[in-house]
Amino acid sequence: MNDLIHLRNCKKIVMITDLVTGEIACSYCGAVVSEKSVEAGNESSSITGEEYLKNSRTGQKISLKMADMGLSTIMESKDRDSTGRSLSAENKRMFYRLRMWDRNSRLANNKSYTKAFTLLDGIRAKLGLPNTVVEETAYLFRKITSKKSLSGRSTIGILCATTYIACRLTNTPRTIQDVANAGNIKRKQLQSISRFILKELDIHPESYNPIEFVARIANATNASEKTKRDAMKILQIGQKRGINTSKNPMGMAAAAIYLSSLKNQEKIRQIKISEVSGISSVTIRDRAKEIKKRLEEIT
Repeated sequence: MNDLIHLRNCKKIVMITDLVTGEIACSYCGAVVSEKSVEAGNESSSITGEEYLKNSRTGQKISLKMADMGLSTIMESKDRDSTGRSLSAENKRMFYRLRMWDRNSRLANNKSYTKAFTLLDGIRAKLGLPNTVVEETAYLFRKITSKKSLSGRSTIGILCATTYIACRLTNTPRTIQDVANAGNIKRKQLQSISRFILKELDIHPESYNPIEFVARIANATNASEKTKRDAMKILQIGQKRGINTSKNPMGMAAAAIYLSSLKNQEKIRQIKISEVSGISSVTIRDRAKEIKKRLEEIT
């Protein structure tokens, strides 16, 4: 109390924290405001990774992608206590039963999650997904499976659908065909499950911006930097004028690359753009004609 009164009378209050004693005090008058502050420094001053793990006060971080979310118990198989002495016969039998119950409970509760998240690691590697998408996918998968409204559906189908939705929610440009190829399932099946999950969870993700796919198509077709920039300008104008609305973003990007290559007299075959983007040549021509017509009307 005296320190607080002294602090009110201080003309120049400059607060500092002493990390050794855990006190917050005024550096001008020396009045202590708080004691036992939370340690803000590193958990361990060890240099090597082995010493860090040995002195660490915490375990691994919690992750929804892990079947047990990283909160599993670890029971050593050695029948010895903390001092290294051998356990009695009764305690050995008791710990044997505990290990068996622990193992069986983990397998019974997390069997579906273990299978699904193992498949998720494969999809992640094929699509090059960041951790944010993986965690969002695991969250959606846990949420939809807890409702038990997709009983009878394949695990890989549900997992691919939640992966695609997570990509949409995190604005990670991956098409539905990319996810279908990574999961080795049919596109129509993936679309059906995705629509059901969106309706069941009441999720309304925004559509992709076609500009996000321009670099992908341009790099795969070896288009010049000028062609890439012009394609982005075409899509930017189209976005302002509402040309891109309710259109397949990959198809619009492919059409913009095609128009830009014609403008710059760069020989990029239409069939090559079709193979890279997964959009048919007919659709690319139709979108290109539509964009060209609308841009001419504007000018």
